[in-house]
Amino acid sequence: MSDSRAWDMRVFLRVAALGSFSAAGREVGMTPSSTAKLVTRLEERLGVRLVERSTRRLRLTAEGELYRERAESLLGDLDAMEAEVAGGARSPTGLIRISVSVPFGRHCLLPLLPDFTRAYLGIRLDLTLTDEVVDLYAARTDVAFRAGRLSDSALLAVRLGDVRRRIVASPDYLERKGTPESAADLERHDCLGFNFRRAAAVWPLKSGGRLVDREIDTRIVANNGETVRHMALLGLGLARLAEYHIRADLAEGRLVSVLDDVLVDREEIHAVYTGRERVPHRVRAFLDHMTPRMRACLQ
Repeated sequence: MSDSRAWDMRVFLRVAALGSFSAAGREVGMTPSSTAKLVTRLEERLGVRLVERSTRRLRLTAEGELYRERAESLLGDLDAMEAEVAGGARSPTGLIRISVSVPFGRHCLLPLLPDFTRAYLGIRLDLTLTDEVVDLYAARTDVAFRAGRLSDSALLAVRLGDVRRRIVASPDYLERKGTPESAADLERHDCLGFNFRRAAAVWPLKSGGRLVDREIDTRIVANNGETVRHMALLGLGLARLAEYHIRADLAEGRLVSVLDDVLVDREEIHAVYTGRERVPHRVRAFLDHMTPRMRACLQ
């Protein structure tokens, strides 16, 4: 990227923020006409209109909004890189985009954020909580937390541990429907599941002395584990959930674990991230801070 492009972005961002060529020009030391000409040259180079002009206030077009969003992100990364090279690596700065499942985010990540943000005042976080598996490159994500087998060899990974899954239900549900004693008993129960693409309605269960992947007829499905947990608490059926997710519910009797001797279900948890050639210092600081604490959460 040339210096002029970075400067064009910075001027455009001030125009977008202030809604005025003259106000933006005063901030950056340019005349109103020079500021307007800069934006016009930018539009000509891109081949789209970025700003709708009027006598009252400038307004961004849809393309202008997209350019503003990308320019803010790109300049933020550029500023962070220069800060690191100039000595900021001793105190990392910049934005970290994180993708995490709803249950793992709520129970294992969010409780750790206060200490992290106090320790690293220059780091900003952009969190996306979703049980869908995101493409780190397409979503411009720095770190994602994933359960299960890793398939993308282009990513770097840190193993955080493994988690046991358990089948649970509310006491009210078990009183109404009875407690299942074997895998075959699940046929007469309401089972809760997930509707995202990678989810299969298959539970690994021991039957007749051997382990089988048993297809489960799910009555209600949802797109995240936290919703499935709440449905189980409401007595809607049996749910298969990670132990860290329901630890407090089990301890306080809101949920009851069943078929512990039948369900054989553990999954590894990894933090995956990009940057094979060079991991940004802010990402390394985040992983170094979170890894031992998250391992403790999974124990």
